[in-house]
Amino acid sequence: MTKIERENLLRERLYTMMSTERALRDAGRSFIAGVDEVGRGPLAGPVVTAAVILPADFNVLGVDDSKKLSAKKREQLCEEIKKQAVCWAVGWKDAEVIDEVNILQATKLAMAEAVENLSI
Repeated sequence: MTKIERENLLRERLYTMMSTERALRDAGRSFIAGVDEVGRGPLAGPVVTAAVILPADFNVLGVDDSKKLSAKKREQLCEEIKKQAVCWAVGWKDAEVIDEVNILQATKLAMAEAVENLSI
């Protein structure tokens, strides 16, 4: 596969991934936050979440499920995403909260915190 063919596939993948955002923008929404968690699998430690609002013209190629990416690629994409993002924020809940409310509820709380921490 040539470099151009690979880039075209990545563009198509990004276009497909952003279909919900396009539909929401077409419906008049301006700021659409994506939220996800990290660290939910470990037996100990906090659950950490991130929220990001991307611009309509977001164009970082290679964005995909983090489990499909190498650590180096995740770091590169992280920097590019933060550069293009309208804003981003994190939320986290420690092991005490997880033990108190369970991992699912702690994840939801951390996600809500990440969204609340967005500057918009």
